[in-house]
Amino acid sequence: MRGEFLDLGGARLYYYAAGTRGAGVPVVFIHGFPTSGHLWGDIVPLMPAGHRLVIVDLLGYGRSDRPLRHPVHIGAHAERMVGLLDELRIQRACIVGHGMGGGIAQALAVGHPQRVSSLCLIDSISLDLRPIVISRFSAVVLAMAGLLPTRAMLATLRRELRRGYVDPARAERSIDLYLRPFQDAAGRAAMLAHIQALVHAQTISIAQQLSNVAVPVSLIWGRRDRLVPLLLGRRLQAAIPGATLDVIPDVGHFAPEEAPQRISESIAALLKR
Repeated sequence: MRGEFLDLGGARLYYYAAGTRGAGVPVVFIHGFPTSGHLWGDIVPLMPAGHRLVIVDLLGYGRSDRPLRHPVHIGAHAERMVGLLDELRIQRACIVGHGMGGGIAQALAVGHPQRVSSLCLIDSISLDLRPIVISRFSAVVLAMAGLLPTRAMLATLRRELRRGYVDPARAERSIDLYLRPFQDAAGRAAMLAHIQALVHAQTISIAQQLSNVAVPVSLIWGRRDRLVPLLLGRRLQAAIPGATLDVIPDVGHFAPEEAPQRISESIAALLKR
């Protein structure tokens, strides 16, 4: 499956399209930190026919450009997603977000409600509370940013990410792929930019507006998520009117990889609401 690059304000985003166009609304998949569009690889073939599917690498991740001077906080990513929708001539879409991508999806639903037909948040960050992986990892790395070699920084992150998987073999394969763009000096700079952006204070104001979300919302959580615990899922469900919560047993944080069939079924059900 071939993708292409779109230039949005001087920064190129990589995306690929799949599915079949029909009467159904498009579905846009947004990954989280520090992954890429690869996260959705097993879900895309399971999606129901009649929907245009768009899978994107956020700026600074996967095949997309390095951030350089472009901001990479939640709000900036959300605005670039609006630009992507404009370029692809998508007026409204079901937005599916995982982890930090769920935070971006929330920002879209709050800041651009006319562009969102429904919302699916999978093991998503809650924008008024930092998830464990961000708190633990950012505290170490930001405190020692000038001293910690790139290899040591990535080794620290790798240990944290392994805690998000139930299947250790899948963890090793996927983490290798996700961390590949951050191995050199430019990658190190990108990683530090991402970490600093993850603690951006503007997310609090977004969280305070979740009660205004008026579209169908489905929350999906791995019961064994040790990075963004189920407690945060229940907080989000309470904050968003009418949101449903589907808890998947024996699955960790990276539920799109570990339970693609269950998640594709949940998204299909959301598209019918």
